[in-house]
Amino acid sequence: MKDGYTVHPFDEEFGVRTSGLIAGRDLKSGHRHDRHSTAYFGVAPSVFATLMRRWRGLKPAACVEETAFVDVGAGMGRAVLLAEQMPFKEVVGIELHPALARIARRNLAGWRAEGRVKARKVRIVEGDAVEFRLPASPTVAFLFNPFGGAVMKRLLKNWNEALRIRSNRLDLIYVNNEQESTLEEVQGFTRLFLGKVARSRADAIADHRIMANQPEGEYTSSNFEDCSIWRWSGPRSRIPPR
Repeated sequence: MKDGYTVHPFDEEFGVRTSGLIAGRDLKSGHRHDRHSTAYFGVAPSVFATLMRRWRGLKPAACVEETAFVDVGAGMGRAVLLAEQMPFKEVVGIELHPALARIARRNLAGWRAEGRVKARKVRIVEGDAVEFRLPASPTVAFLFNPFGGAVMKRLLKNWNEALRIRSNRLDLIYVNNEQESTLEEVQGFTRLFLGKVARSRADAIADHRIMANQPEGEYTSSNFEDCSIWRWSGPRSRIPPR
């Protein structure tokens, strides 16, 4: 799991391990969804911060203190650590690969030891995101292109059914949104934002270096991420035009 490993400034500043790139083919856990894994790559902190500001400006159903944050495909936990700097009611990272989940837990332990946790409850769940039960409180789910269309369809189907029954309130933040068309096909979700979110200069330099260090050079990086934000609005909602 050293494919493309180069240390990101985030890790150097906070003494954690979230850097590098791991190709999807190397993320084998023995689960039936392994073949749908894309890759591990930590979200640029600047992109995360911009999306959090934009999401908060879209009038979520509840304030941050009453909202749960769920990172779907948490990897080594960078987005979880970033979310913990906000006073969420709960922060959950869901990760299928056991080794990545262990690293995320170690990062979390170090984060706690330094007193950086603002969320009231934080945990890393090792398992299949499709089987994860959404929190009862208003929730914002974060996805950094964790898997392909087949798993995305299963995830959205389960969420859709659960939300119809439990009347939860859910927002979804999607980075590197390769399965945007899958979301467009699901009644119940309304898109609130679609566009490019720029990396900071420091993040762009760091991410380009990580990509340049790949032995096979199969992945690329740009100075922005294609992103979207969605909200569960019920089965009668319709997708606004692009």
